[in-house]
Amino acid sequence: MREAHSVPAVRAAEAALMARLPDGALMARAAAGLAVVCARALPRVYGARVVLLVGGGDNGGDALYAGARLAGRGARVVALAAGSRIHQGGLAALRRAGGVLGTDPAEIDRADLVVDGLLGIGGRGGLREPHRELAERANAAAAAVVAVDLPSGVDAGTGAVEGAAVRADITVTFGTHKPGLLIDPGAAFAGVVEFVDIGLGPELGPPEVVAAQASDIAALLPRPSAESDKYRRGVLGLVAGSTRYPGAAVLAVGGALRGGAGMVRFVSAAGAVDHVLSRWPEAVTTVLDPEAPDPRAAGRVQAWAVGPGAGTGEQAVRTLAAVLSGSEPVLVDADGLSCLAARPELVRDREAPTLLTPHAGELTRLLAAAGTETEPARVAAHRLDHARRAADAYGCTVLLKGSTTVIAGPGESGPAAVNTTGTPWLATAGSGDVLSGLIGAQLAGGLGPHDAAVAGAYLHGLAARIAAEGAPISAADLITALPGAFRAVG
Repeated sequence: MREAHSVPAVRAAEAALMARLPDGALMARAAAGLAVVCARALPRVYGARVVLLVGGGDNGGDALYAGARLAGRGARVVALAAGSRIHQGGLAALRRAGGVLGTDPAEIDRADLVVDGLLGIGGRGGLREPHRELAERANAAAAAVVAVDLPSGVDAGTGAVEGAAVRADITVTFGTHKPGLLIDPGAAFAGVVEFVDIGLGPELGPPEVVAAQASDIAALLPRPSAESDKYRRGVLGLVAGSTRYPGAAVLAVGGALRGGAGMVRFVSAAGAVDHVLSRWPEAVTTVLDPEAPDPRAAGRVQAWAVGPGAGTGEQAVRTLAAVLSGSEPVLVDADGLSCLAARPELVRDREAPTLLTPHAGELTRLLAAAGTETEPARVAAHRLDHARRAADAYGCTVLLKGSTTVIAGPGESGPAAVNTTGTPWLATAGSGDVLSGLIGAQLAGGLGPHDAAVAGAYLHGLAARIAAEGAPISAADLITALPGAFRAVG
């Protein structure tokens, strides 16, 4: 599990460790790790032109000490200070090794490597002058850019980018990951993240954000045993599709079946049922009675997934209300979320496990129904904050879709989770329908909403990578690739 800690937690851990170490030892550890990564980023160190962008804080000191190590190996190292403050110990070390303090920003244009040590993890908001000019020049240069701990201009705690920021090719982060390195838009500015252990681990408390790795998913997934049958593996009740949108049903059922459900009880309008049976004859289908739309009449299930393509009219609201009145875990997606925005009490008053899977626009409507006005662009820019607000407002787990999937629970339910698999090719119609079925299968298999969301999002993104291989894909390709994704996690 990749763990990320808040800025206050990092600060406290650093202070506790520094109290036991000789003066400067912690910065020396960070600088040594930074120098190693910088050396690997160069074709050769001897004769390379390295420019350090340094502010007055510890990140600037890290850059200067790392620059001294590179200068000692024959690199031509120039430091450009943003403002009048500069780490004096680091500057002295750089000069002793043969580096210089320069004044000409054009040095950036001639560099082979630029090291961003402008701001640290406490920086907030977009970069201002003179930091902004140096950052924009680095972004425009041909040189590789290595950020110290976090790209300057990225909010360490949230990943928000409110203005100018450094776009790094590599970010060298110390002691622990920072949430802003894992969550877009900040994650998109970080490039490849290299972790350097400086000994903070024993001083750090619980993480604020986690990102699962393949071994974590393998440990989570329900696995059939020799005694398993279709009922023990989990029966998912799925309400999706309509006469107008039968394709959503086909995709959601496919995601559930290839996602491990032992059986899918599919409930919908007659037209959608016909489409599903033509593609997935193994689904057990029931035509929803429009006069008494209660999907529970289809039979017993271990979990429900409701909403993709199911409509937003009165019948759809009654259907959703009927499912949510039961005691089984329920996933609500797509049209189901629009129905919920009109009747938020259906979930707010519910005690059984519930998972909402909105994109930014749907989350905006859910928050408005709960009394918080925002807009989709704001949600996309501050994903972690808004996912947590929605989880608190509805008292359930929320999976916020997007370039970074964020999974948050209400109150003190533990760290939020982010998903690091996926590809931009995943932004295609119907991919969310597949995700609904896939996560629903994990719920039916016995996982709680948080773990089901984590596992489903990971496998969904991994299937997209397998299917795409650098080329466009359709949602149906995800279903085909899901067995490969399961095999890949072991």
